[in-house]
Amino acid sequence: MFKSWRILLVVSFAAFLALMCSGIIAGDAAPADNQNPAPQLKTTETSLGKVDKGMAQFTLTISPDCKRVAYMAKRGGKWLVVVDGVEGKEYDGISPPAGLMPTGLVFSPDAKHIAYAAYRGKKALVVVDGAEGKEYDDVNHSSEPPNNPGQYRRPVFSPDSNHVAYEAKRGGKRLVVVDGAEGKEYDDVGVPVFSPDSKRVAYGAKSGKQWLAVVDAREGKGYDWVEDLVFSPDSKRIAYTAMSGGKWLAVIDGAEGKAYDEVGELVFSPDSKRVAYLVQRGQKSLVVVDGLEGKEYDRLYCPITFSPDSKRVAHVAKRGDKCLVVVDGVEEKEYDMVYWPNIFSPDSKRVAYDAERGGKHLVVVDGVEDKEYDFTCPPVFSPDSKRVAYVAQRGKQYVLVVDGHEGKGYDRVEGLVLSPDSKHFAFMIQRGKKYLLVVDGVEGREYDGYPGFPLDFEMLFDSLGKLHTVMLRGNELFLVEIEITE
Repeated sequence: MFKSWRILLVVSFAAFLALMCSGIIAGDAAPADNQNPAPQLKTTETSLGKVDKGMAQFTLTISPDCKRVAYMAKRGGKWLVVVDGVEGKEYDGISPPAGLMPTGLVFSPDAKHIAYAAYRGKKALVVVDGAEGKEYDDVNHSSEPPNNPGQYRRPVFSPDSNHVAYEAKRGGKRLVVVDGAEGKEYDDVGVPVFSPDSKRVAYGAKSGKQWLAVVDAREGKGYDWVEDLVFSPDSKRIAYTAMSGGKWLAVIDGAEGKAYDEVGELVFSPDSKRVAYLVQRGQKSLVVVDGLEGKEYDRLYCPITFSPDSKRVAHVAKRGDKCLVVVDGVEEKEYDMVYWPNIFSPDSKRVAYDAERGGKHLVVVDGVEDKEYDFTCPPVFSPDSKRVAYVAQRGKQYVLVVDGHEGKGYDRVEGLVLSPDSKHFAFMIQRGKKYLLVVDGVEGREYDGYPGFPLDFEMLFDSLGKLHTVMLRGNELFLVEIEITE
């Protein structure tokens, strides 16, 4: 939670830096030398259709598997959604309106389904795979805090892709709809959250002047405010933050924790047994792990990170004008700023992050500093936890750094992806006005751009030696598949 603008500013900036390095996926690091012969790349392009000139480019949505494409298009006074080149029904509007981010189109995790909210006259409905749901006065559009008044939302798919949920308005009441089944009406409702096993649903709801957590249709205790509902990885536990009498507290499995001035977002450990969160007490911040308070600092930043084995905890703290990483209560070296989307190695034994000092950026691995650059992306460990790779900028050039060794410089580097077997690495580069895919240092074909420019490039490995992504040439979209042969 931590609503103070100072904390939100730093968290948002850290998120922006992570987006600048979008597409970095934890995986195997590539060899740092060139002892192995350069691989041969077999590239196959499959057209996904041309981009409608009347569409808003920023509504372009790529499926999680990078093989399907959808976007909003306008024809006359009507709007429609085009999925894999096939036009859907025309509506008076698609929510959110073109020009607002993020786009209202959402693919299911398995990429087999797509959903969005549409308007017909003064009524709204959710469309799933072309099938229309029931009409309401509005859908997926919040009304008041803590749901950010006027905020547009998207339908929510369950992790297994078999269920979809959304919020709806009817008269002066709001409700959550799951697979077409309506829940109880309230004065307002929050965004529904599915459990990891897709069997449970939770959301915040307002009844009169109080907010309460609704979990599996059962209402919890009323508070002045309820938000940040989260299920444990095993789906058996649930936690959220609540405000009562001007104080905030964590509610874990229905049990209330100690009250503080502020409480940050709650985090379960991978094994679901532990819970951690940040709190503010007066002018000091501290971390609470398993109900035990840690050391006080001038400020703490979300999120807290558990190691993969759930035994270790790390967070970033600020003392005076310096930042530092704290691992299991032990402080690392101080820097001007620390950025840390991924800290622990897969075996939970190593720690890496990128930091800033005197206007320069550097990566720190197990307490050892690497070279200074003008900018660095978050470091990535290999699955065996032995190697580290990251993208860095010096001047106007970007390079891939693997185990401290720099690769060739480019105008831009995006989307570092590492193969499961540690043998191959791939990323996209910009040279002038063209974009190329690079695998193990071998440059592929040129393209004019990629969907989601400039912050949403993604490339995926299908297997040990095959990967794919979506690129643009002219106004035509292509599924680009690359097979690596040695």
